[in-house]
Amino acid sequence: MKKIAFIFGTRPEIIKMSPLIKGAIERGLPFFIIHTGQHYSEIMDKVFWNNLLLPEPKYNLGVGSGTHAEQVGKMMMAIEPVLVAEQPDFVAVYADLNSSIAGALVTAKINIPIIQLEAGLRSFDRSMPEEINRLVADRLAQYFFAPTDAQRQHLLAEGISQNIFVVGNLISDAITENLTKALERSTIIARLGITPKNYFLTTIHRPAVVDRKEVFSKILTGLGLLAQEFGTPVIYPIHPRSRKNLELFSLAVPTGVRPIDPLDYFDFLALSANAKLILSDSGGIQEEAAIMKVPLVTLRENTERQETLTLGSNVLAGFEPDSILTKTQEMLKRPTNWQHPYGERVAEKMLDILTGL
Repeated sequence: MKKIAFIFGTRPEIIKMSPLIKGAIERGLPFFIIHTGQHYSEIMDKVFWNNLLLPEPKYNLGVGSGTHAEQVGKMMMAIEPVLVAEQPDFVAVYADLNSSIAGALVTAKINIPIIQLEAGLRSFDRSMPEEINRLVADRLAQYFFAPTDAQRQHLLAEGISQNIFVVGNLISDAITENLTKALERSTIIARLGITPKNYFLTTIHRPAVVDRKEVFSKILTGLGLLAQEFGTPVIYPIHPRSRKNLELFSLAVPTGVRPIDPLDYFDFLALSANAKLILSDSGGIQEEAAIMKVPLVTLRENTERQETLTLGSNVLAGFEPDSILTKTQEMLKRPTNWQHPYGERVAEKMLDILTGL
C-alpha cells in the first residue's frame, strides 16, 4: 500500500484533516503526520489532540511565528529531510496556509506527487497571502479534491483539468463527528453565564485585519454598535496576536464586547452552534456556520467561499461599523433553512480515490 504524508501547521487544518486521518487508520493505510508548528501552543495543541482523538504527529517541527518568508523558509528546510528520509508516495496539503505552500514547494522539488485536499478556492484578491498560497499549491499539485463544483470551475478556468474530484469538504465530516459530543460535554455556556441564541460570537484574527489599526478599530466599533443595538453580549475569544495588537494600538474593547481566552475545539464548537449569529474574518467558519445553520456576517470585503453567499448563509460586511450593523440586521431576518453544499462521508470518498491511485 502507498504511504501518505499529511502536512499541516494550524488548528483549523488539524480539525479538517482529522476525519481523513482517522479513516486512514481504520483502513490500515500507511501514513505519517508532519506538524510544522506554524500555530503552536503546547497546551492548546494537546487539548485539540485529545478532543479529536488523533495520534501524535510523527514529526513536530516547531517552526513557530515569523514573517511569511521566514516561516516558509524554515518549514522548507525542516520538511525536506523528513520527506527524503521517509519517501512517501504522496504528500497531502490543505489549502492556503504557509505550511501548505512550504510542503508543496519541497514536495514538488523532490518529485513526489501532491494531493491538494481543498483545491480551487479563490478570493481573487492577491493582496491576501492565503490567495498566493492557494494559487501556488494548486499549480504544483497533481490531484485536486474540490469541495464544490464552484472550485472545480475555478481550476478549469486556470487550465487545470486532470484529476479533479468534487468530494465535499472535510469540515462537514468533522462537524458531524464532533458537534453532538461538543454540545454534550462542553460547559462553556454555563461558565460564561450566557443563554443559547442570546449572544453574538466573533472571531477576528487575520493579519490583514488585526495588524491594521484603522481596520481593527472600525470592526471593534461595529461590534460595540451591535451590543448596544440588540442589548446582546458579543463573545470574543481573542487570539494572542489580536490581544497583542489591542495593546500596541491602544484600542479599547467596547462595552458589551466580552473578550475571553482562546477555547478548545469542543468549547468553540458549542459556542458557535448556540450563537444567535457569528461575525468573523475567518474562511473556515463560513463553512462551519453554513453547516450548523447559524447566520454569519463576514468581516471582510471578499471571500473564497462564494457558495455561502449564494446559499444565503453568509453576507460580506466589510469593515465599516454601520455596514456591520446593517448586515447583521439583514442576516437575522433571513430563514436558516438552507442546505449546505459540503457533502457527507467526505473522508470516505477521498480515501476511496486515494486507494485507487
